[in-house]
Amino acid sequence: MENFEVMRAQEEWQRAGAYSVRIQGMNRQHNISLREEFDEHDCDGTKYIVVLDGGYPVATCRFYENDAESVILGRVVVLPEYRGRELGRKVVQEAEQWIKECGYKEIVIDSRVVAVGFYEKLGYTSDGGSVIKSGQFDCVRMRKRVE
Repeated sequence: MENFEVMRAQEEWQRAGAYSVRIQGMNRQHNISLREEFDEHDCDGTKYIVVLDGGYPVATCRFYENDAESVILGRVVVLPEYRGRELGRKVVQEAEQWIKECGYKEIVIDSRVVAVGFYEKLGYTSDGGSVIKSGQFDCVRMRKRVE
C-alpha cells in the first residue's frame, strides 16, 4: 500500500523537495542545466506542490501569477520510477484547488507536445495547437477555466 502525502510547500525545506524532484527529473534525466531549470519564477511569490512517499519527494509542480486573473502552471515533474501512479494528476489537481482558493479565474500551461493528452484529460484545451519552443522541448499552450 502506497502512502503518498500531497503537500503545499510553504516553507523553504518544503520547497527544497520540489527542487530535488526537478533536479532528478529534469536536470539529470534530460541534461537540462540548473540555470535553465531554475528561472526568475523560482522566487517567493511562486507556489509549489510536492508529493512525498514516506517523506521522500517524488513529484512536484509550481504556479505563479500571470496577471490579476490567471496563473502559469508548470514544472510538472514526476520521478521516472513513480510514473504511471497518477502522481502528475495529483499535483495538478492540488495546484488547481489552491489556485481556486487564491481567486484566479484561469490556468495557462505550456505543455510538452507528448503531454497534451494528459492535460486534455484534466480539462485543458489548446490555444490552437501551434507548437512553441520552451527550452529544448516542443510545447503547446493550453488553458483551463477555474471553476
